[in-house]
Amino acid sequence: MRPSRADTRDNTTRGILDSMSKAKSNPHPIPSVAIAIMAAGKGTRLKSKHPKVLHEVGGKPLLAHVITAATNVAPAQDVYAIIGHEADRVRQAVASTGVNFVLQAAQRGTGHALMVAREALAPYDQVIVLSGDAPLITPQTIQTLRDFHSSQRPAMTILTAQLQDPTGYGRVIRKRPTSPDVKAIVEEKSATPSQRRIREINSGFYAFDAKLLFEYIDELNNDNPHGEFYLTDMAAVLVKARKRVMALAASDANEILGSNTRAELVEIDWRMRMAKCRQLMTDGVTIFYPQTCVIDGDAEIGADTVVEPFVQILGKTRIGSDCRIRSYTVINNSAIGDGVLIRPGCILDEATVMKGAELGPYSRLRPGSEIGEGAHVGNFVETKKTRLGKGSKANHLSYLGNAEIGAGVNVGAGTITCNYDGERKHTTVIEDGAFIGSDSTLVAPVKIGQGAYVGAGSCITDDVPPDSLAIGRARQIVKEGWIKTKRADRQKED
Repeated sequence: MRPSRADTRDNTTRGILDSMSKAKSNPHPIPSVAIAIMAAGKGTRLKSKHPKVLHEVGGKPLLAHVITAATNVAPAQDVYAIIGHEADRVRQAVASTGVNFVLQAAQRGTGHALMVAREALAPYDQVIVLSGDAPLITPQTIQTLRDFHSSQRPAMTILTAQLQDPTGYGRVIRKRPTSPDVKAIVEEKSATPSQRRIREINSGFYAFDAKLLFEYIDELNNDNPHGEFYLTDMAAVLVKARKRVMALAASDANEILGSNTRAELVEIDWRMRMAKCRQLMTDGVTIFYPQTCVIDGDAEIGADTVVEPFVQILGKTRIGSDCRIRSYTVINNSAIGDGVLIRPGCILDEATVMKGAELGPYSRLRPGSEIGEGAHVGNFVETKKTRLGKGSKANHLSYLGNAEIGAGVNVGAGTITCNYDGERKHTTVIEDGAFIGSDSTLVAPVKIGQGAYVGAGSCITDDVPPDSLAIGRARQIVKEGWIKTKRADRQKED
């Protein structure tokens, strides 16, 4: 049974019991596959106090991208994130994915990580190992690795890549140049000059026969400067035991790129975002100067929409067709209907905009804003938890918070809904067809009836009945000649 998404506890025991139950009920079970994701490390080379796998690219944590790829190949209950550094933060960040967690309390290397996860992974037939900091890996490549390993049945399959510059990577030494069988993996510092010229590198992605993995994993040693157990060394251990180790070259070397430095993070983020822009343009979206735009992987944009330079479209934003998003606009987790015009410099956060609406320039829609069909929100207008009805307009310099505004309403420049009394928020209701004069303050809770008018400069504290005129301002007093008299008195004093 799939673990509850709200359950962030380690699910190791549950996975073992499920696997044992399956084995008893079926004497010839289909080979089972577990995916283990290495996610325990610190961000040492990132010079960061935060967990490495929680650094973001493409709008999501590194680990979230890897989990998405993994759960497209195996059910979430068969995916295990091996966590360690700030484990609670990592667990909380990806708990909604439904994957299992294994705690590596002391981080003593990748080999040690699988030693810790032995109890959870041993019931499976095959274990695929992924890196939590390599977010470009695709479901297709994971599936290819799984199928190759299942068909060839070696003890270990190493996913490799050909790099133009393999400096710093361990080289894969095949028994023969055309053979899939691996003789050894040689780290660069131990490689001979001829071995350094080899461009095929070890990616850190593996598939194992689970039985053989855990039969021989205790032969790993930590005789190295860091005192750690490296999973890479399993190749030598298995070859020594006369078990078959094979190599499978990735079709795209970029998929194995890790995020060890800030520069690498930015490079991967750029690759993701450019790929997203290319996909959107293929689907009929015009993106001018895509190098300047920041569009998250989960964003959706309809055909014939135009995105101008320096736009950010973040989170799970949905934008309809035939829209125009002008420069310097930032849209986060919002829903935009068809045919919407968003002028320069607008900021939308968790807002909904219906078809044909017009925003900006420099409008700010805060969470809970709902802008109706054909409505206008103009320059320096801020909304929060406000519904602006069909065809209504708030074109200049207003704050509309906790407001229910009907259709065909005109909100004059400088209008403020005074929604907060220092302790609680209150609602302002403006019914269909009402007219709010400029520089009005509406002190909530208050209701402006259908078709009512509020005179400019009014402070409204009481409900206004439908089709009424409300004026809430002090009477104007004009004192003719007052300045002339004041000037004369000053001259006398001098």
